[in-house]
Amino acid sequence: MPNFTERLRAASEATQSLLCAGLDPDPARLPVSDTVEFNRAIVSATADLVCAYKPNLAFYEAMGMPGFKALEKTVKHIRDEAPHCIIIGDCKRGDIDSSAAAYATAMFDVWGFDAVTVNPWGGMDTVEPWLTNPEQGAFIWCRGSNRGAADIQDLAVSGVGNLEQPLYLRLARRSQQRASQGNLGLVVGATAPQQLADVRGICPGLPLLIPGIGAQGGDLADSVRCGVDADGRLAVINASRSVIYASAGADYASAARHAAAKLRDEINATLDDMGLGWK
Repeated sequence: MPNFTERLRAASEATQSLLCAGLDPDPARLPVSDTVEFNRAIVSATADLVCAYKPNLAFYEAMGMPGFKALEKTVKHIRDEAPHCIIIGDCKRGDIDSSAAAYATAMFDVWGFDAVTVNPWGGMDTVEPWLTNPEQGAFIWCRGSNRGAADIQDLAVSGVGNLEQPLYLRLARRSQQRASQGNLGLVVGATAPQQLADVRGICPGLPLLIPGIGAQGGDLADSVRCGVDADGRLAVINASRSVIYASAGADYASAARHAAAKLRDEINATLDDMGLGWK
């Protein structure tokens, strides 16, 4: 069976896209009253334009049990409508090994996600339970897209040869050493292009999940140039609010499709400029 990295490559090839659509439903912003109806319409409108969908569990948990039911139905709809796509559960879970194993069971076996985001800041042993199945991926939260990411993740620590390096780069090196099964990736924000380029330099063959495009202000072309591997692949460039809330009216699904198509085309134009376009 293909490992997660191979599955991700296949998903990107299927739609010639590195774009991931984040499904972050906020009831205050939805143009319809039903979260499931909203998500289904977004997925159906964009299924041929993206390689992945990323439901952020925080938005579903905030709705209580109705939110969990909406998430369950959303995952099923993605499987039916876009079976080629990877589903990333954005949960950023992190805990000691026994608790992490229970979280991994929940995310992979109960919810059925293909990959998850993992918080590794309790130590690398907290990541191990997420990596037991090579077909299932874990994206380690390495360098955030938020304004305060530098507070901790950029702190200088002793590195190779006792030279100082930012903490996020030490984590990237440790991740590279652990990535033997083809199912470990990193989260690096689009709002930090130099950090993104540095991580890619250390981890040339790992998948990178790149949030921060659109509402957070990350530059799309920089994210492509700094984030792809040597073949122009293995970057999962996420856009959430700029796609799903492209319109607040009855045309929200068609507006989401237009926004997703524009982003995919801009990504692909940058790949073409790099000589790494789709064959």
